[in-house]
Amino acid sequence: MIQRMDARFASREIDFYFSDYAACVRRADGIPAYLPYEAGTAEAIRRFDGLIVTGGQDIHPGRWGGDQSVIPADADPRYNSSAHDTSRDAYEAALICAAIDERIPVLGVCRGHQMLNVALGGRLVDDLPPSELSHYSADAAPTDGESDHVVTFAPGSTLYGVYGPQARVNSWHHQAVDTCGADLVVTARARDGVVEAIEIPGREVVGVQWHPEWQSTPDPLFEWLMRAAAASRRNKARIDETTHQFAR
Repeated sequence: MIQRMDARFASREIDFYFSDYAACVRRADGIPAYLPYEAGTAEAIRRFDGLIVTGGQDIHPGRWGGDQSVIPADADPRYNSSAHDTSRDAYEAALICAAIDERIPVLGVCRGHQMLNVALGGRLVDDLPPSELSHYSADAAPTDGESDHVVTFAPGSTLYGVYGPQARVNSWHHQAVDTCGADLVVTARARDGVVEAIEIPGREVVGVQWHPEWQSTPDPLFEWLMRAAAASRRNKARIDETTHQFAR
């Protein structure tokens, strides 16, 4: 809903997205496309070569066994972008599971990183306790983050191959991954131990707690995703050709 919208259309709902994701995909030689809630299906995901699950509000705690008493009774995501959105939760979980089943590369960003974990049965930290690091920054996007907000990557992980042993990143979150969902492992942490990234080993499935689209310095993660998506597309083409040959 938009204030001062033409009154004739003011009761209609609107899909909106931060454009930075699409800009980063295009700069990495990809072709970005947005999927509305109505397209949260396996049939839709089969038409794509990669999936980005973006940032946003907290995931409804009912999905991961969190404290539901924190939810205001009158919270409505149509009017409050911070309110829990169960429709979005269901849509993203369906896309994530379909993409993994179809072996399509997945990148989860901030909320999307947490949604990847929750969709596969993991749990979250409801509210991070104070530490020596600030995880909910007051800085405006874009930014490379505070000088002490450095994450360390596990050797041999996909992200170690993208960034090397460490990277300075931005941070806008008050929740975090607690226990990992099925097949996921932690592959990066901040200095205070907070989980900053998860992966499925041997698969092109990654979640990061920071916002690569809002790093001041171009983040190489989008180039990684485009390479993974191109490889996925080539693999699908080979499978389709083999299936076609057997069908003749």
